[in-house]
Amino acid sequence: DGVPVTVTCRVLKLSRAPNYRWLASPVTTAELAQAYRANALFDAHRDDPEFGYRFLLDEARDAGTDMSERTAWKIASENGWWSSFGKKKTRGKGKKAGPPVHDDLVQREFAADAPNRLWLTDITEHTTGEGKLYLCAIKDAFSGRIVGYSIDSRMKSRLVVSAIDN
Repeated sequence: DGVPVTVTCRVLKLSRAPNYRWLASPVTTAELAQAYRANALFDAHRDDPEFGYRFLLDEARDAGTDMSERTAWKIASENGWWSSFGKKKTRGKGKKAGPPVHDDLVQREFAADAPNRLWLTDITEHTTGEGKLYLCAIKDAFSGRIVGYSIDSRMKSRLVVSAIDN
């Protein structure tokens, strides 16, 4: 209240002319156009919440507010106006992974003093021209040899079970 504009602008290293322009018109024409576009999209979303941004854009254009598809997407995503049934659900329902599981018998020492005392396993995914392929291999820690493996097009528990059976 008591600090003059000249002193404030000097301290903030601003020129006085933009400050007076802002006082004359605090909302720019671009901001005003963005607000009208957001209002048109919001009205369309309120009427039909199942619509995604492309359908909202069509509704806004029919109402007389013109904008690009990218602008409609940006406004809709910033405000969280998603289609009520088109958004994919996240896997795991947002839960974080638990602590790592360690076997008390291994205790991170991957060496065995006799065959068939300690097996190590891994599942790898390989992309092919026909889709994905999963390989489960079981290695004996004593000999360092692969003692069982299984290949399948789906990563299911039967992949590991058949590798153990092999």
